[in-house]
This record gives sequence, structure tokens and C-alpha cells, in this order.
Amino acid sequence: MKLALIAHDGKKAEMVAFMRDHMERFRRADIELVATGTTGSHVAGAGLRVNKVRSGPYGGDAEIASQVARGEVDAVFFFRDPLDKHPHEPDILMLMRICDVHNVPLATNPASAKLIFQALVQNPT
Repeated sequence: MKLALIAHDGKKAEMVAFMRDHMERFRRADIELVATGTTGSHVAGAGLRVNKVRSGPYGGDAEIASQVARGEVDAVFFFRDPLDKHPHEPDILMLMRICDVHNVPLATNPASAKLIFQALVQNPT
């Protein structure tokens, strides 16, 4: 199972906290993690192994969208900061659209991530 992780700057601490709260289950479920560059560095600092692509503004969102389109990602956890402007907003919207087109679960906050994660662990694809 492969999970993609992305977090805007204002949400990186929430992503790390979510990952720490579920670390043992991530390890037991043997989930492969891929993340945009800076988010990946934060997650790796929390003690999880993660494959990093470019940072979001430098094409990382598009790289993850490409993996989703190829059927390589089972779910995307994208903790978005709805109160801030993002210069790469078109890439963000494209990633969300690709998740919808390919019917890939997309969590945009810790509450939805928890529900999706629990479902994935209970019913692996």
C-alpha cells in the first residue's frame, strides 16, 4: 500500500503529529510513504521512512498527481492551509482533480485522514 503525504507550511506540524500518533500502525501495515520534499523531511525527522519528490511549489504536487494517475498511490493525505494563499494553487487543484478522476481517497485534514487510514488498514487493497 502506498500513501502520499503533502502539507502546507502552516499544516506541517499537524502532519507530523498525525504521523507520530499512528506511527506503530504505519509500521505494522508496511505502508510505503511518498511525500513532497519539505513535508517528507519533516516526516522523516519524526522517524518514518519516506520517499521524497520535489517540494510542492517546484512540481512535487504534480509528481504525486502523476503517481496517482498511474495507479501507484492508494490514498493522498494533503493537509491544506485554507487560510493562506499558495502560488502553486493550479497544481493543488490539479492534484485534487486527479484524485477525483481516479477515485483515490483524499484527506485534507487530520479527521478525514484518520478515517481513511483506519479503513485502509482494516481493508488493504
